Amino acid sequence: MNTPVSQTAIWQQLADHARRVVDQPLTRICGERGRFERMCHSAAGLTLDLSKQRIDHAAFAGLVELASRIDLGSAMQSLFAGAPVNSSERRAALHTALRAEAEDGGDRHAEVLREREHMLSMADDIRTGKWRGFSGKAIEDVVHIGIGGSHLGPALMVDALPPTWKAPRCHFLANVDGAVADAVLRRINPESTLFIIASKSFGTIESHVNAQTARSWFIERTGSITGFSNHAVAITSKPEAAKGIGIDPDRILTMWDWVGGRYSVWSSVGLPIAIHLGSDGFRKFLAGARDLDRHALAAPIDHNLPMLMAVAGIWNYNFLGAQSHAVLPYSHRLRRLPDYLQQLEMESNGKSVRTDGTAVDVQTVPVLWGGEETNGQHAFHQFLHQGTRAFSIDFVAAIDPGHDFDSHHDWLLANCLAQAEALVRGREVAGTDPLAPHRSMPGNRGSTTLLLDSLSPYSMGALLALYEHKVYCQGMIWSINPFDQWGVELGKTIGESLHASLAGQAAAESTAVTQRLIEV
Repeated sequence: MNTPVSQTAIWQQLADHARRVVDQPLTRICGERGRFERMCHSAAGLTLDLSKQRIDHAAFAGLVELASRIDLGSAMQSLFAGAPVNSSERRAALHTALRAEAEDGGDRHAEVLREREHMLSMADDIRTGKWRGFSGKAIEDVVHIGIGGSHLGPALMVDALPPTWKAPRCHFLANVDGAVADAVLRRINPESTLFIIASKSFGTIESHVNAQTARSWFIERTGSITGFSNHAVAITSKPEAAKGIGIDPDRILTMWDWVGGRYSVWSSVGLPIAIHLGSDGFRKFLAGARDLDRHALAAPIDHNLPMLMAVAGIWNYNFLGAQSHAVLPYSHRLRRLPDYLQQLEMESNGKSVRTDGTAVDVQTVPVLWGGEETNGQHAFHQFLHQGTRAFSIDFVAAIDPGHDFDSHHDWLLANCLAQAEALVRGREVAGTDPLAPHRSMPGNRGSTTLLLDSLSPYSMGALLALYEHKVYCQGMIWSINPFDQWGVELGKTIGESLHASLAGQAAAESTAVTQRLIEV
C-alpha cells in the first residue's frame, strides 16, 4: 500500500503554511519581487498566469517540491510510453499517440496514421462534393450522433472555430430526448445529409436510439433502405454492430480500447472537426496538442504548464478549501469549454478510492462549472465577489479573436482582466453609511488567467491537451485512476430495467417511491 499523500512530510508542511498564507493580503503576495516572471509561463501558443493565485513564494516552492516527490515527470513518461496507467482496467491510455509524429508515436504510429488518413480523405470527399448521396446530391448537412466523449469535443471545436471554405453544416444529436432529434431532423434534407454515428460499444442507449431514429427517418422519407449506406459513417470498436444497421464496411472507422471516450477527440471521433476545418485544419489541431505534449514531457516542473496548473488546483482544493472550480471563457466561441471540461475533470477524477483500493482521505476533484463571459458578470459574479463559499477560477481568453471588431475585443479583454483584479483587491467602503457593509467586497480571492495567442486549430489543440495533462497530474497526486469511469454504469443499468417497466413489461426492482412514480 502506498503512503497516502496527506501523510507525507511535504503535504503537512504545505498545510501548515496555508494557515499562514490566509492571513496575508493577496495584494501583498502579488507584490512579491520577481513574482510575474516566476508565476507566468508560455508554451505552444498559450500563456498561463498564476500570479494572482494565493500562492506566495514559499508555497510555490513547496508545491514544486510536492510535484517532484510524487515524481510527475516519471508519471508523464509512463503515460506516453504506454504503461498500464489505467490500473483498474489494466491497459494503457494512449490518446497522446493519436496526435504524435512517427518519432513520438511508438509501435502504434502506423496503425494510427492509416486510420487518420482514411478519416481525413473521407472528410475532404465530403467537403468537396465528391461524396454523393444515393440520389446523386452532394452532402450539405452532417449530423453527428454521439454522447459524452463522442460528442463534447467535436461540438466544442465546431463552435470554437469558423469553417474553412464552404463546409457542410454540422449538427449534433446527443441527448436521448426526442425533442432534440425532432429539432435537428426538421432542418435537414435526407438526400443531402450524412449521419456520423460515434459509439465505441455501439450499444450506448442514447446513441443507439438516435441512430435508429435517424435510419428510420431516412428510410421513411426516401423510400430507400439500401440508400442509407451512402448517408452513414460509423466510428466504433464494434464494426459488426455497425454493419448490422446497414453501414458500408468501408465507411466504418476505428475507435480503440486504449483511448477513453473523453480523450477521443484526436481520433476519428474528430471527423466533424475535419469536415468543418478541412484536413489541414485538423492537422494543425493535432500539432498544437503535440507541441503541448512535448512541453509536458520536457519542461521542468517550475515552468511546466500542466504541472503548475495541477499543483495550483491542489493548493486551492486541498489547502485553501475551494469547493468548486469555475472556468470562465471570455469568448462566445469558447462557450462550450466548461461543458467539455466538466466531463474531462469530473469523470476522470471524481473518485473516492485510490489505485490500491483504499479510500482517499483528501478531497479530490471539485464541482466544475462556468459560463460565457461577459454574460456571467450579470448573473453569477455577485456570488464570486460577495458570496460565502470558497472557489477557484480559470479566466480564459484569446489575444487575437479572429474578427475585426477591435473595440468589442478590447472591452472583452478589459473585463476579463478587471474581474481578476477586482477579486484580488476587493473594495472596502468606510464611513457611517448603512450601505457600507453591503457595498464592500472582501477581495483576497485568487484566480488563474489563461491566454491563447489566437482562436485557431493549433491553439485549441494545445488548450485541450493542457487540461488533459493537468487532470492526469492531479490524479497522480491523489493516487487515483483518472482513466476509468465505473461510476457512470449503475444508473444506466437501472435505467434499462425501468425502461421495461415504463413500457408495461415486467416490473423492475426499485424502491417503493420510484415504483409509485412509474405508476403515475
